[in-house]
Amino acid sequence: MKRLSHLLALAALALAPAAAFAQAMPIQKPAPPDAAHRFDPPWNAPFQAGEAFTVPGIDNVPDLYGDVVDPQLVVFFGGNQFMVLDDLLREFRKAYPQYQRIFVETLPPGILARQIAQGGALVVGNLRIALKPDVYAAGKSRMDMTPEWFARTSSYAQNRLAILVRQGNPKKVQSLRGLGRPEVRVSMPNPEWEGIGKRIEESYEKAGGAALKTAVMTTKVQAGSTFLTQIHHRQSPMRVLYDQSDAAPVWYTEAFYQKMLGHPVENIEIPAKENITANYVAGVMKAAPHAQAAQDFVAFLTSPAGQAVYRKYGFLPPAN
Repeated sequence: MKRLSHLLALAALALAPAAAFAQAMPIQKPAPPDAAHRFDPPWNAPFQAGEAFTVPGIDNVPDLYGDVVDPQLVVFFGGNQFMVLDDLLREFRKAYPQYQRIFVETLPPGILARQIAQGGALVVGNLRIALKPDVYAAGKSRMDMTPEWFARTSSYAQNRLAILVRQGNPKKVQSLRGLGRPEVRVSMPNPEWEGIGKRIEESYEKAGGAALKTAVMTTKVQAGSTFLTQIHHRQSPMRVLYDQSDAAPVWYTEAFYQKMLGHPVENIEIPAKENITANYVAGVMKAAPHAQAAQDFVAFLTSPAGQAVYRKYGFLPPAN
């Protein structure tokens, strides 16, 4: 599958001057040049400042967001929250106007953790970015693996699973058990580095025991009808939209967002007895280069303004 090149290939990244970026506002993204890329990210709106040079399928970096030049705040977000960024950062800047130059990565939390462990450097194509995060945000189980990294942590949202299918649901998938059918092509997050993968496996066992988990994760992987993603929050929707997969277990908010975009998909809800709940936690890094900005951002996530953004995109309130 070559779709990953749509996501992480890079030849150029426009860098806006600080003063210009401070005044920049998101604008509507231009229509892609041809039908082959009509659903390609970035799905967030680009910024006005700087020369716009996003070429679908060639130069496209949807999970690196904002200003890499002398940022006043650096946030490493688990990738499934990419959809909130336009609204969240706009509201954060209103509340804290002293922070205008912000850089955010929305990669899988396991990849972000490896990046932090290696000193903060990330290499994408020919680009190397070496920025240490002020804030790291991921699922609680991932955060609990490295408590020594954080000065403090705070729960700020929750999520649950759903199944994403194409409009009309051609394979008539109605439940997790349907993903075990041999003819249903499944796009599945790789549990090796995507935390959602392990949570979906928990739901497979709830819905159909070890037999369902084995069918989807072993038998169908070997047969080629389960595709294991490297960055599911981009690959899974695209595989469904481009008819490369029939169904994809995803976070509910990811399916919700694709519907918000008007993409031709449907959301199959998973009953509570077969579902799981993810608790999202943000941590202020002990080694944060911008410690006060980190404290302010984590506080903002649980503020009324921050919570309103998360509700808009289908997230549940934080755990008590």
